[in-house]
Amino acid sequence: MKALLSLKHKLVGGPSELIKERWPDGTEMEMNGKPFTFVPYDLTNVFLLKQLGVEAPSPILHDYDWPGPYTPFDIQKKTAAHLTMHPSAYVLNELGTGKTRAVLWAWDYLASIGGTGRLLIVAPLSTLNFVWAREIMSCLPHRKYAVLHGTREQRRKALAKAVDIYIINHDGVKTILDDLVARKDINALVIDELAVYRNGQAVRTKTMREFAKGKAIVWGMTGSPIPNEPTDAWAQATIVTPHTVPRYFGRFRDDLMIKIDQFRWVPKADAVEKAFKALQPAVRYTLDEVVELPEIISRFIDVEQGPDQAAVYKAMLEECYAMVQSQEITAANAGAAMMKLLQVSCGWVYDTERNVVTLDNDIRIRTMFDEIMASARKVLVFVPFKHALAGISQFLTDEGVDHATMSGSTPAGERASIFHAFQGTSKYHVLAAHPQCLAHGVTLTTASTIIWFSPTISLEIYEQANARIRRVGQKSKQLILHLQSTQIERRMYALLQRKQSVQDKLMELFEVETKGGDAL
Repeated sequence: MKALLSLKHKLVGGPSELIKERWPDGTEMEMNGKPFTFVPYDLTNVFLLKQLGVEAPSPILHDYDWPGPYTPFDIQKKTAAHLTMHPSAYVLNELGTGKTRAVLWAWDYLASIGGTGRLLIVAPLSTLNFVWAREIMSCLPHRKYAVLHGTREQRRKALAKAVDIYIINHDGVKTILDDLVARKDINALVIDELAVYRNGQAVRTKTMREFAKGKAIVWGMTGSPIPNEPTDAWAQATIVTPHTVPRYFGRFRDDLMIKIDQFRWVPKADAVEKAFKALQPAVRYTLDEVVELPEIISRFIDVEQGPDQAAVYKAMLEECYAMVQSQEITAANAGAAMMKLLQVSCGWVYDTERNVVTLDNDIRIRTMFDEIMASARKVLVFVPFKHALAGISQFLTDEGVDHATMSGSTPAGERASIFHAFQGTSKYHVLAAHPQCLAHGVTLTTASTIIWFSPTISLEIYEQANARIRRVGQKSKQLILHLQSTQIERRMYALLQRKQSVQDKLMELFEVETKGGDAL
């Protein structure tokens, strides 16, 4: 890393008595007949200049090597620079803009110059390993980390490790709260999906509010800070920037809302503006502003299976392997067996009496939900199994997500009504559908994100379903996310990406999977 003062004679401003008084040893010279003052260029002096009304860019833009194999996007650099200048701040960038790496780079820069201590990342359970741990290994290979997950003793043991970064889930904080509070060397806090703390009376919100007090750095991340009401901002602000909101929720609510009756409040005309004012200082970039990205971004998200789910999948693989060995598997029944493996990967499977059995697929469901909540625009979720679609719809209903579902049994009239409402009105944030129902003709450009809950085996349906958001009228970049937890899913996605027919490779795919061979 370059020395912090390698640019110590950076030109930062014009003649000023205050600047001369603060930096009497500053170098003075004339440029174009006007006097200028040069001062040492470091983070402390940039802070001081800002207080004097002189704007200077964060030194991270000049003194940081941006470790890892990735060239940072311009907005990642700007996001990181913003964070280094604001110890308490919000990152409200849209899904797909690379905010995870930007936050890690910002902390790493501050830590490298002694501006902060160890870091605690509080994030959704589904992202601990498959997002945060992976990004640390990738873009901060010189940093050590520990994931605090499991029983209380397992978490405490992981916390005792001498590492730079600790990662824990939201509800895990209260499990070892006393141990975390005792670690004064952990004085930087990053809260991913901050909006989970929008209920100011929830125990985990109160716990986080107290825990965040006194931290040198508190950065909150969310793409949807006010998912339900403008007043959602209050509880989040009491954690990150308590000085921007009243101490009591009632005062904040009265300022933003109008009481209609005993049970109903409606937002005032400037409620959203006041809510975002409470969430300051903040940085907000959209996916469309990432000029380095192509128009379509395709990403794959690894999710863990639940213990029961993994056990069922393993048992089914062993049974299929025995059938392969005895040559009982043909192209026809290989397809049926493949569907069974994919159903288990999803988390819902039929038993011998055609009853739906729900497996412990909480992490996959939560991952889907987190991606939905991170999207500012509408979302399509493709689910290739009708019983899985019903389970997902129930989850979204329980979470209060405005959504519609569509399968082969949805009447034509109802389909038309759903399409019209989704595309032409503000109704429905999510349309969860069997991909075959949306494979042809329909324009759904109010959505810019597609989530494949599980792969389809048809290349034609895969391509046509993705084309629903890539049509005339689309004004945003498109993000296609693929959830995967098993090798069979990864192999199927790989075939689809290479535009190869899964059906043509079905028998080979099945044999490779059951025998534990390499990917095709």
